[in-house]
Amino acid sequence: MGDDVDQLQQDPASLVAAVLRDRAVTSVFQPIVELDTGRIVAYEALARGPVGPLHAPDALFAAARAAGRMVELDHACRTSALRGAVGAGLLAPLTVFVNVEPDAVDEAPLTTLIDRAEQVPGDLRVVLEITERALAARPAELLRTVARVRELGWAIALDDVGADSLSLAFMPLLRPDVVKLDLRLVQERPGPAIAEIMNAVNAYAESTGAVLLAEGIEDGRHLAMASALGATLGQGWLFGRPGPAPVAGASVASLRLPETSPTDTDAGAISPFACLPPGFPLRESPKALLIELSKQLERQAMRLGETCVVAATFQESRHLTPATRLRYRDLVERVGFACALGADLPPEPLPGLRGADLAPGDPVLGEWDLVVLSPHFSAALLARDLGDDGPDLDRRFAFALTYDRDTVVRAARSLLSRVAPSTAPAPAPPGPDAASPSPVPTPAGVRMLAGNPREALLQRALAAVDAGVSVVDLRLPDQPLVYVNPAFARLAGYPVEEVLGRNCRFLQSPDTDPASVARVRSAIAAGEECREVLLNRRADGSTWWNECHLIPVTDQTGAVVQYIGIQADVTARVEAERALATERDRCRDLDARLTELLTCGDGQTVVDSPGTRRA
Repeated sequence: MGDDVDQLQQDPASLVAAVLRDRAVTSVFQPIVELDTGRIVAYEALARGPVGPLHAPDALFAAARAAGRMVELDHACRTSALRGAVGAGLLAPLTVFVNVEPDAVDEAPLTTLIDRAEQVPGDLRVVLEITERALAARPAELLRTVARVRELGWAIALDDVGADSLSLAFMPLLRPDVVKLDLRLVQERPGPAIAEIMNAVNAYAESTGAVLLAEGIEDGRHLAMASALGATLGQGWLFGRPGPAPVAGASVASLRLPETSPTDTDAGAISPFACLPPGFPLRESPKALLIELSKQLERQAMRLGETCVVAATFQESRHLTPATRLRYRDLVERVGFACALGADLPPEPLPGLRGADLAPGDPVLGEWDLVVLSPHFSAALLARDLGDDGPDLDRRFAFALTYDRDTVVRAARSLLSRVAPSTAPAPAPPGPDAASPSPVPTPAGVRMLAGNPREALLQRALAAVDAGVSVVDLRLPDQPLVYVNPAFARLAGYPVEEVLGRNCRFLQSPDTDPASVARVRSAIAAGEECREVLLNRRADGSTWWNECHLIPVTDQTGAVVQYIGIQADVTARVEAERALATERDRCRDLDARLTELLTCGDGQTVVDSPGTRRA
């Protein structure tokens, strides 16, 4: 074992090259069963390398990633899976599940997923497994690829559902035939997150007929949880470990999948406005009203959070004004995926917002569209410019406001089919120093060198402080957090590594007072100290009142370069003050009512004082 590890560490690229050259990737197959009968309905193909340091899939894929050959390995695994399934006789009525490695999606056109699909025998039933990351990275390509996969008669499975909120957001867009529940759902203790996932996937399965498949079933407790979650299929060591051939003597059955039209996920070249059903009633409105309708839908999207997809059109890039950029900067921090389309828009108009430059003649250029889609809410504002030449806010649009889910899904697919691939690099696996503490920023006039005892002392001091301490760097794009102490992480409810590098606006609740936020922004713009009480939201969705004291830090020239924030949880105080104010209002109303009841028609009081009655 030690020699294998040394060899892998010394020359992973050569080892991967040899595996690909020799076509040494093989497949093993794990059974998928009906939970109520135990009959096998399918097998999932899992990749293995040759005997040696790359035999385990983790080592094989890690080496390919390090060598920059993930795309080739992904293709080799899929080819091996299909070839191995035919060789093992896994033909109808059985079905074979074949994976797409998420990392490969970041690097190669998705047409490579099915470039040899025509060579697959017709009696081999295939389900292609993809993750939400594929849609987030290459939405236009993936939607076209899924449509092509369906034309071939293959089915689609959405993998690792529940591991990331985006999987819930993208379910209706991909319309998978099979929803694979992440193994943590059956193996971990139930909590609010599992309840949210269960609600979303059960609603989707009920409306579409999709099949729920639970992974990681290893014992009777896991099996009971899988059934409770609504799964009808399962896989895991309880039913059999991966092997080279079908389980001998096992009872088999055909996997029943929902009827899906090949065009169900094909967005085509139509525009969102054209997705409206024939005869749908249209109204006319000036631009001023559509602005307010859009803002309302954006606020709704922020309340829906990370399970929400938002797609918007702006006709031309000039309509993405500074004020709109501020709104969308907040939006992308709250929702799972957001995109903007318009003439001359770059692939990323602002950090986290995916973009699309609409070509001349694209019908979307004449539209004002805003689509909000989540597991339990769907809405679309679909408008067409009527070509007025008057003042901008008076320009008229023919529009429809619809909450019909099928229409909203089609409109969302239409817009995402135009979004460019992500230009952001794929997140690198954490290195050996990933857990190292972030450096404490240097206050004005103080120099701290790496390893300086004073810096270590300051870090220990801040770590021991009960109040939350954070530092924002105004010199970096989007003014991110560059330091937080452990108390801040506890208050926010996020691990430190999930906070650093983000603008602190992601902590704000949708119900945060806009006036308070405006005062904070105004103070920062002026380089002034400020103190505000803001309603913040933790990772688990709970809220708390944050008394935030912001102090500017200047450089040698006097320019403000950073802000230090001191945070305190004042929820108990705010709730007590609100309860007291409510009680005062109630008493005031009672006094007014009592005065009204004890007053004669001529304005004289019937009772002068307690116990004294007037004649």
